[in-house]
Amino acid sequence: MPTTPHSHAAESHLRAAHAHEAAAASHGMNDHLRAHEQSKLAAERSIEAHKLSKHIAEQEAEIVKEDAPTTA
Repeated sequence: MPTTPHSHAAESHLRAAHAHEAAAASHGMNDHLRAHEQSKLAAERSIEAHKLSKHIAEQEAEIVKEDAPTTA
């Protein structure tokens, strides 16, 4: 299956979610140092996923704008 910008962004969101789950699990085992490191990774991945999604939305908005009929 070809990789699309949407599937790439979705995969980034899944990586962020997994990192959040790992951080929660570490916290639940009272491994606070590991939980802190995993939380930082989760935050970084969440920001990356958000940026990808925002970029896609901006590109698609531009395409829609270009395709819209002009009124004169």
